[in-house]
Amino acid sequence: MSKFKKNKGGGTPGISTASLPDIVFMLLFFFMVVTVMRDTSLKVKNILPFADQVEKLEKKDLVMYIYAGKPSPRYQDQYGTEARVQLNDNYAKISDIQQFIYQERQSKREELVKYLITALKVDKETNMGLVSDIKQELRKAEALKINYTTKQGDASLNLE
Repeated sequence: MSKFKKNKGGGTPGISTASLPDIVFMLLFFFMVVTVMRDTSLKVKNILPFADQVEKLEKKDLVMYIYAGKPSPRYQDQYGTEARVQLNDNYAKISDIQQFIYQERQSKREELVKYLITALKVDKETNMGLVSDIKQELRKAEALKINYTTKQGDASLNLE
């Protein structure tokens, strides 16, 4: 009889799952930190036109968004089918734009106010008269830095 027995099974050891909860929680916290929640919910139809010379804005926290377009089908019974302006989460009149700009300026730090940009997200089927009225109100509020938000592509696609 031998003192030492040979282990004939010699199979591979099982995978340790002791660190699995740590990995799951680390991924959970990562996605919680990285995920950006939507600021506003669109109440207007917003199919952006195409443009071939597009530049990306660097600091999106310095951008004030004004949406314009026909109300989405969900809101057409209440607001009709005429193109409207949306500021944050609510429909607004053209005359409300000045007050919106002043409120946005007050919510930012004083040294950042001169860098604020107004971005117009206008549906491609919206009448240019509405856009002109919005621009007039922006002039009155002295918000002269305007950005037209578009999709990158061939501008001739807008004619279809």
